[in-house]
Amino acid sequence: MSRELVNDICATLPGAEVSDPWGGGHDAWKVGGKMFACIGTVGDGVSVKTPDIETASMLIEAGVGEKAPYFHRSWVRLPWDCPEEELRHRLERSYDLVRGGLTKKVQAGLPAR
Repeated sequence: MSRELVNDICATLPGAEVSDPWGGGHDAWKVGGKMFACIGTVGDGVSVKTPDIETASMLIEAGVGEKAPYFHRSWVRLPWDCPEEELRHRLERSYDLVRGGLTKKVQAGLPAR
């Protein structure tokens, strides 16, 4: 896994946009203005949202990810050695969670999934 692969996957998601909100080289992927994935300046993995703290804990205990620094406990960081299919699944799941939490009006303004 690499920054380029993460960015390639995220770029295919309808309405997804990348920004660097804090400066210094972050890749923060958002849908409807809400973040669903973030690569920090250190570039040692990608942080993604999970449905809840319990799911994040399970992924951490299973060795799939680790606690995402600076994020809520429902987020995990996937290291670069994460298998590509797991990475793709987690990015898409995070996107779907965030998109599903947007207001109906914002969702209606996004391209179809």
